[in-house]
Amino acid sequence: MPERQTEMLMDTWTPLIILWITVLPSIYMAPMNQSQVLPSGSSTGLKRLNEEQRVLHRSRRGWVWNQMFVLEEFSGPEPILVGRLHTDLDPGSSKIKYILSGDGAGTIFVINDKTGDIHAMKRLDREEKAEYTLTAQAVDRDTNQPLEPPSEFIIKVQDINDNAPEFVEGPYHATVPEMSVVGTFVTKVTATDADDPVYGNSAKLVYSILEGQPYFSIEPHTAIIKTALPNMDREAKEEYFVVIQAKDMGGHMGGLSGTTTVTITLSDVNDNPPKFAQSLYHFSVMEDVALGEPIGRVKANDLDIGENAKSSYDIIEGDGMDIFEITTDAQTQDGIIRVRKPLDFETKKSYTLKVEAANIHLDPRFLSGGPFKDTATVKIVVEDADEPPVFSSPTYLLEVHENAAINSVLGQVTAHDPDVSSSPIRFSIDRHTDLERQFNINAEDGKITLATPLDRETSTWHNITIVATETRNHSQVSRVPVAIKVLDVNDNAPEFASEHEAFLCENGKPGQVIQIVSAVDKDDPKNGHYFLYSLLPEMVNNPNFTIKKNEDNTLSILAKHSGFSRQKQEVYLLPIVISDSGTPPMSSTGTLTIRVCGCSSDGTVQSCNVEAYVLPIGLSMGALIAILACIILLLVIVVLFVTLRRHKNEPLIIKDDEDVRENIIRYDDEGGGEEDTEAFDIATLQNPDGINGFLPRKDIKPDLQFMPRQGLAPVPNGVDVDEFINVRLHEADNDPTAPPYDSIQIYGYEGKGSAAGSLSSLESSTSDSDQNFDYLSEWGPRFKRLGELYSVGESDKET
Repeated sequence: MPERQTEMLMDTWTPLIILWITVLPSIYMAPMNQSQVLPSGSSTGLKRLNEEQRVLHRSRRGWVWNQMFVLEEFSGPEPILVGRLHTDLDPGSSKIKYILSGDGAGTIFVINDKTGDIHAMKRLDREEKAEYTLTAQAVDRDTNQPLEPPSEFIIKVQDINDNAPEFVEGPYHATVPEMSVVGTFVTKVTATDADDPVYGNSAKLVYSILEGQPYFSIEPHTAIIKTALPNMDREAKEEYFVVIQAKDMGGHMGGLSGTTTVTITLSDVNDNPPKFAQSLYHFSVMEDVALGEPIGRVKANDLDIGENAKSSYDIIEGDGMDIFEITTDAQTQDGIIRVRKPLDFETKKSYTLKVEAANIHLDPRFLSGGPFKDTATVKIVVEDADEPPVFSSPTYLLEVHENAAINSVLGQVTAHDPDVSSSPIRFSIDRHTDLERQFNINAEDGKITLATPLDRETSTWHNITIVATETRNHSQVSRVPVAIKVLDVNDNAPEFASEHEAFLCENGKPGQVIQIVSAVDKDDPKNGHYFLYSLLPEMVNNPNFTIKKNEDNTLSILAKHSGFSRQKQEVYLLPIVISDSGTPPMSSTGTLTIRVCGCSSDGTVQSCNVEAYVLPIGLSMGALIAILACIILLLVIVVLFVTLRRHKNEPLIIKDDEDVRENIIRYDDEGGGEEDTEAFDIATLQNPDGINGFLPRKDIKPDLQFMPRQGLAPVPNGVDVDEFINVRLHEADNDPTAPPYDSIQIYGYEGKGSAAGSLSSLESSTSDSDQNFDYLSEWGPRFKRLGELYSVGESDKET
């Protein structure tokens, strides 16, 4: 009740205060401190006062004020009077002029220069500019000389409630957990008011909820939103739309307001257990289903979402706990039932399981509400399927001797149809495992027989695959591996391990071991090999050699006497009989070659042939080879020497008698000199088509060596060519280092594809008569004679 009375008083006084603020400045704005008034009509006193001011160097202002006020957003037919400036120096005449400068002077604020009245010419907005700083001065109207120093004052714009509160950050979104207690913090909103927070209640805000009750509440002054109802359930309603109002003037009548919206979402908590959609599930599965295959799905629904809705499934009871398993689908949260072990319709036709679904993430606050789990019963019926035959054993091992007869039975495999119908079975061999067709099988009873002879020494093991097929359904097939081991029989005679050749020294002693031999047997007796060695019956009394059996199953060959000689007998052959201990025993005869050799005193073999024995003492085979190599080398040197001598006697130029082509000889080669160090390579001028028939010229270097002649100085311009040639010819004739022949260059080949054609007259299709040689007489006196000769030749032909 007291609060209500207070609000009523405020509502009554607020309009009065606003009216007083508005009317007061328009009545009169008196200076806050009264200025001194000079005695009226005393010009002497005014003059004396001016003199005192000049003497004291200070002026005393006739007015004193601090600030003026003007109400914002005021609009009327005439400019609003803000205040009046007046000085006591004004005697009432019109000699004083008031001047105003500063913020807005002349535009917003205008002063009457005679009366000093200041008017506001425009509507003012405190939110744009709250105060203006101006400067006032009184000057003489005639001289514009200042009568007072300038004074600065402030015009403040008084605030009115012209701005409504605004939620700058709205609209808002907030989240609060479901099932929260009353008073749980949700969020906080904030509104702003552009009015003056100091003057009046224009910016004093009060918050309230327009929509969203009774679920939420808000603190009027702090704008904190809280829950107002307990146990709000997200599964019942997840989202709430709340409207918040902010009102200025402390929330009283006449205040301005602004609103915003807050969308509040209830976040999920695990307050609901999983629940199976049905209490009993039925599934059927074929007995031949593959292991790990899913046979059905169960679903426990949970009203919660996200992590709170995740459940795990387990089989807790039933007669198929070891046959089946259940897993959780991470995407759908279904329970997937799979087969762990093979099913058999003939053994068990149905199973009953009890499965449980339980939440993974529990909230301790809601555990008292009951267990967060549920159970359901699952019945699984196994259906009969046409199964393939089943062998009595997963693998078979058979043994057979390698001398077993053809078509003898090695063993038997058995199989049966596990189905109730029990179809007959037919057996066969997978020929991909028996490419040589060494075995056969009886299709009816599964007996395996031998088709071809076996040899343990060739192959000890044979691995085949037996196929069992139902006669009523050929698609039902089973396979089983069969391993056949070939047992050994004594069917191989022993023999020497390698071809032995023994060496007997001529200076050997009686009883000396010549060679130790060993034997091998391809058979593999159970107790190992044991060999017997003997000489042939006709060689038992061998005068030269004897044998001795060693403990390691080897044989030693011994000499009976000494004095063996290569000249008498170089090689001895010793037949030896080798027998095994098998049943029946097998034997073979091997011949040992014993060669008589010359040895050193320590028994090292040096030579084992007769030729080496008759060589002269001190001349070994190596020495003979070296002598022979020297003789061959000398013969090669002699042949090379003779060849080179014959090569030197060959003529310089090798001409082919059949070569009838012209040879152009050029005598402009001076010969010799430092630049003529290599013979001209005539091979570059040869016809590539006939290069094998052309023999180039050979140069012969002079026997005598002379110092090379000095190079001649270049011939100056204007020297007679005839004289120059004669000088060079004389020098060449007197040069002993020059070759005794001219450099001959044979142009045996003129090239192919020349547009000018051949220069040779041979084989030419044109004759001399076709040519005109009159132009030779025009070349000068040197060619006059040549022209006459050709002219005569032509005239002779014509006659």
